[in-house]
This record gives sequence, structure tokens and C-alpha cells, in this order.
Amino acid sequence: MADSIFNQFIEKRKVITKNKKVLQTTYVPNVLPHRSEQINKLASIISIALNGEKPSNIMVYGKTGTGKTAVLNYIGKELKKADENESTCQYIYVNCEIVDTPYSVLYNIGNQIILEDSKRIPFTGWSFEKVYSELVNYINTMNKVFIIVLDEIDKLIDKKGDDIFYYIAKINENLYESRVSIIGISNNMKFMEFLEPKARSRLGGESIVFPPYKKEELEDILQARVQEAFDPNVIDESVIIYCASIAAKEDGDARIAIDLLKTAADIAERNGDAIVTEAHVKSAKNSIEFDIMSEAIKTLAPQSKLVLISIIKNTENGNGNMTTGDVYKTYQNISSVVGTSTLSQRRIGDLISELDSIGIITASIRSFGRAGRSRVIQLSIDRTNIEKFKKEDPTFAYLEDYTPPLQTKII
Repeated sequence: MADSIFNQFIEKRKVITKNKKVLQTTYVPNVLPHRSEQINKLASIISIALNGEKPSNIMVYGKTGTGKTAVLNYIGKELKKADENESTCQYIYVNCEIVDTPYSVLYNIGNQIILEDSKRIPFTGWSFEKVYSELVNYINTMNKVFIIVLDEIDKLIDKKGDDIFYYIAKINENLYESRVSIIGISNNMKFMEFLEPKARSRLGGESIVFPPYKKEELEDILQARVQEAFDPNVIDESVIIYCASIAAKEDGDARIAIDLLKTAADIAERNGDAIVTEAHVKSAKNSIEFDIMSEAIKTLAPQSKLVLISIIKNTENGNGNMTTGDVYKTYQNISSVVGTSTLSQRRIGDLISELDSIGIITASIRSFGRAGRSRVIQLSIDRTNIEKFKKEDPTFAYLEDYTPPLQTKII
């Protein structure tokens, strides 16, 4: 190998992880500790698909890191084992955080089902109605049951409203030979309340809630991963307990526990250490907790900061669910107080979308019946980030005593 800056690190590194994929949060093990109840309930509902019958639609709820996606993908693997040739039923998985438009959802579903190249849905160029019609026509020729899992289903309604759910949920009304069952996965227990009645009635079915993992359960999950990923005596006995304790304080999030273990092992390897210890976990924790959100807020343009201050002020004044109009009224007042130029409401809407795209806020399109649809804006950053911003930003310090007029909440 030619001399390079990497040589010294390659020579120092001691590989102690024998199976790195086991430490990926996307890895689906053969056994999922402490989720047998949820697995059995899902399997009992879905099992009739193997007889060609349509299972009930299902909504799966639970906080991040409670095993929802892992369990559904495990169910998908088991369904494939039971019907190896997919002659009776087929499992379709779509991550709506990535596939986040109505067109792309149907495109993704269709191209998991349609095998002939000549009949595949193009990435772009068709109308939504044509994509839907072609998908329905193709499914109708197959005489199968399709289990369609829409993970992070609430991300779709946040960005594009609920029309896609109405179309997907009513698909069975246009089918004669095949059947479709929908399984939605959401972190939001109130997700169904945001749908219009026509979509809610068709999408409704059974619900399953995944509770957060307890500390002892997280220890069992980590122990199972350690046995697959490492040789004996590579992980100090205190490491599993420490990782589980940290994750238990973060709403029982198994992803945090697994990420800590993986990062700790990576640090040990880079140091050339033969054993992963609690010290490596502490170093991993510091690395993972690097305050990215605070850095993002700090680098916002001045007008974007004023918009964020307007949202924070509204939230603190009791309007935690505000419209673009609410934000704009507060922004106008703040601009006047600060003495800066005032942008148009349309431009402020663009800045709100930018804050949404980087995760500082969420801007969700929701239906309010006869009142129509509105974009509902909520803060996504935690109190620590807010307090740090308020303390460090000179504009916020100047506006410390400013309180926006009380505005009518729409929720």
C-alpha cells in the first residue's frame, strides 16, 4: 500500500466486531426480545392472507425505537417463508419519510408488484390518476392479497395532506380478484384524528400499541446483539448495563442503545483496544450528543431567526399549534420592534418550509372540516435548544419582554 495519511490509522485499528451488520438499527434479528405479544397479534390478524382472504387494516403506534419497523419487517420475512413463491400474498414495505409524495408512494408500491419492464410506472411524467388506474388494473390481474406497510405514515399527511390515504384505502372498491390490506406505522397516537372522515372510515381497522422498552428489556436486546456481533469477552459486562440505562432515560429507545454500543465498539477499534469498556460508551455518548441542532439554529439567516422567534413566542403564549398567518402577524410586530424590513407572507411561508425541512419545526397540513385546510406549525426542538438560543442570540435578548397578542388556537 502506498504511503498515505490513512496508513497510521489502519495499522493502529484492531478489528473486534465480527459482524457489523448486527449493530445496524435496520438489522432484523431472528428473535425480537419482548415483542412476542405484538408479533403474535399481528400474525393472527394477517394469517388469513395465506388463505386468500383480506386481513383488517391495522394501525401500529409507538414512540421511536420501540421496535415497530423491526417487527413489521420480521412479519414480512415470516410471510415470505410461509408463501415462498408469493402465489397467495405479497408483503410491500414503503418508508414514507423517504417516499413522501402521493405519486412516489404509488410508484414505489407499483414497482414492487409489477415485474414486466414494459408495464412499470415511470419515475415521473404520468398524472396521479393514471398511476392509480394502472396500478389498480395490474393488481386486479394477479388474484393475490397484498399487505402494504406504510411506515412513518404521518410524514405524508404532514407534507401533502390526506388524499393519498383516501385513494389507497378505497382501492379494494375497484378490485375484483385481488385484495389489499393497509398497515400504517406512526409515532403519533392521534394520527387518525387528522384524517378527513372519508379517509378515516376506509383506513380504520385494528390498532396495536408498542410500549417503550424498560431498562431490563433493553439489556436483553443488547445482549442478543452482542452474542451475534462479537466474540466472547470482547464487551465488558458494564457496557450493556450502561447503554441500556442511557436509552431507558430516552423513552426506552432501543435505537439509542444499539447506536451507543456500535459507536463505542468503533471507538475501541480505532484506539486499538481489545475490549469495549464503559469509558468507550461515555466517549460514544459525547460524540452522538454533539449539538447539531444548536449549530443549525446559530447559522440561520437573520430573517429566518425572526420567524423562529415568532414561533417560539407564540408557543410560549399558549399557541403551540399555529398557522402561517399567526406566525406572520407576530413576525410583523417583531420586525417593527427590532426595526428590520418586513418580508411578504408568501416569503415567510417559504422560510417556514425551510425550518421544517431541517427539523427545527414541523409544518403539517391538516383538515378542519368546513374551515378547510391549514398548515399547522409546531416547534420540534427541545427546551434545551430553545433556552440556549434565547440565551445566546442578541435579537432574542432584545425581545425578552415582548409578548405577542393572544391569537385564537385552531386546535
